[in-house]
Amino acid sequence: MAKTVQFVGDYPVTPDGRYFVVRGRLWRMSDPSLPPSCREERVRDLMQARRAVGQAKRAGDRDAEAAARRELDRAKRALGERGPVWWSDGDPDLNRRLIGNTPYADWFDALIPAPGRAERS
Repeated sequence: MAKTVQFVGDYPVTPDGRYFVVRGRLWRMSDPSLPPSCREERVRDLMQARRAVGQAKRAGDRDAEAAARRELDRAKRALGERGPVWWSDGDPDLNRRLIGNTPYADWFDALIPAPGRAERS
């Protein structure tokens, strides 16, 4: 029986739901225990901060960009995407690591075989 793989957009999510993978790198998922209304508010804050970073960069305003990046970091921490991990089993945070250097390497290799290499059965 084939395993079901969860995706966020076009990006596969690790079997434990902690990370999604973009260009071979792990990115931490939001804390799944956040209530929907809280998550929506925090996502709004994140998107507002991302827009502010872009506006400041286009304007060449380094001070505004730094302030916007601080807000972006606060929003990501509030979502659980940065800062202390939201799981409690003691596993380390692998955020931003190349997947080939993590315990998820075999899972990912089986999901997306390297060019020229036969798929595993």
